[in-house]
Amino acid sequence: MKEILTVSQLNDNIKDLLEQAFGSVWVEGEVSNLRRPQSGHTYFTLKDDKSQIRAVYFKPFGKPKSRPADFELEEGMSVLCRARLSVYPPRGEYQLIMEAVEPRGIGALQKAFEQLKAKLASEGLFDERFKKKIPFLPRKIGVVTSPTGAVIKDILHITGRRFPGADILIAPCRVQGTEAAEEIIQGLRKLQAAAGVDVIILARGGGSLEDMAPFNSEALAREIFSSPIPVISAVGHETDFTICDFVADLRAPTPSAAAELVVPERSALLAIIANLQQRISAGYGRYYADRQRCLAGLQERFKDPRRLLADARIHLDNLLESMQRAMIQRRENICNNLQKLEMALMHLSPAGAVREKRILINNLRKDTLSGWKRYLAARLEQLRKNSALLDTLSPLGVLQRGYSITRKPGGEIVRSAGVLTKNEEVSIQLAKGGFCARVEKTYGE
Repeated sequence: MKEILTVSQLNDNIKDLLEQAFGSVWVEGEVSNLRRPQSGHTYFTLKDDKSQIRAVYFKPFGKPKSRPADFELEEGMSVLCRARLSVYPPRGEYQLIMEAVEPRGIGALQKAFEQLKAKLASEGLFDERFKKKIPFLPRKIGVVTSPTGAVIKDILHITGRRFPGADILIAPCRVQGTEAAEEIIQGLRKLQAAAGVDVIILARGGGSLEDMAPFNSEALAREIFSSPIPVISAVGHETDFTICDFVADLRAPTPSAAAELVVPERSALLAIIANLQQRISAGYGRYYADRQRCLAGLQERFKDPRRLLADARIHLDNLLESMQRAMIQRRENICNNLQKLEMALMHLSPAGAVREKRILINNLRKDTLSGWKRYLAARLEQLRKNSALLDTLSPLGVLQRGYSITRKPGGEIVRSAGVLTKNEEVSIQLAKGGFCARVEKTYGE
């Protein structure tokens, strides 16, 4: 007699035969009837223009290092699958159990990149309003990169050439491989916890999309976005783009360009300082000239020499005090600014340049004080001459030449003999002293 099998036995036998005969196979087709129940598994049908087969992608247990698909399956997507052929005995249906899935015509990494980019963009992680400003002259620069590659050498060389002695704090990490993304995140966190770091450069050289995979990590993108310290992304070449480039506060086309962006040229800063000093000196010169013209204008407008001369003396004293206060304040401001620059450039040891600037300031101070002394001496000499001129024009000076002033008893000055009467007493004032007299006779009225 022939062996009689149950339906379950038959399906089990078919399952064993199929799994032993096929093992792993590569299958190309289009995704349809896509379903994702609460279990987290993905069910779909893989079809072409003539046939179809059921397929399932089981949710992995735990947190594996890699997944069969690093992107989201979509309805109508053309995919290339590595799968095992199996049978589901309760329904007597054979199906594909996915081991790896890759979009057909576009790499899995590129597809994952586009999907993650769209996701983060919709959440606002790329918005310009969240970008932090890169400091103009950072005191300490953090760099997250491989400590043995050419990238860190280029960064150290360029920063040393542009701004010698700039403090560089390196957080060494791997920049390629499955563990690289987590090491980069740890490097960022270490630099954020370090004291005095003003800006962070995230750098690596060029490479393929697979090499750049750690910099397309969602966890790394969110770490950069939440960083309180500005982050510059300098990953790959100018034509390479990663998720880090979009979420970072500044994207540099290359690591060398990042080094040029993060620190200014020291020689250019010194030129700016020299230019400011020249402008200050020129401004002082114009201010002094304006004061001199103002004083000359006041002298020309004198009406009552004695009154205006007193006012001019007071005004001159006020101007002198104001100028002295302004000079002291300006000198203090210059000294404060120089101290700030000295502190910013302290680690560069610009001792020679600082000494030269101090000598120049001392010379300027001496020249200014000596100039003011000459200016005051000239003004005092002019005052002496004006006083002598006033003395020559004073009525008292006329008396010195032998003239006198005659007054009536009421103090009225006698200018005509007709106002006098006989026997009237008058007082006569001389250059030194005076005397009283009685009118005996008048004539020449």
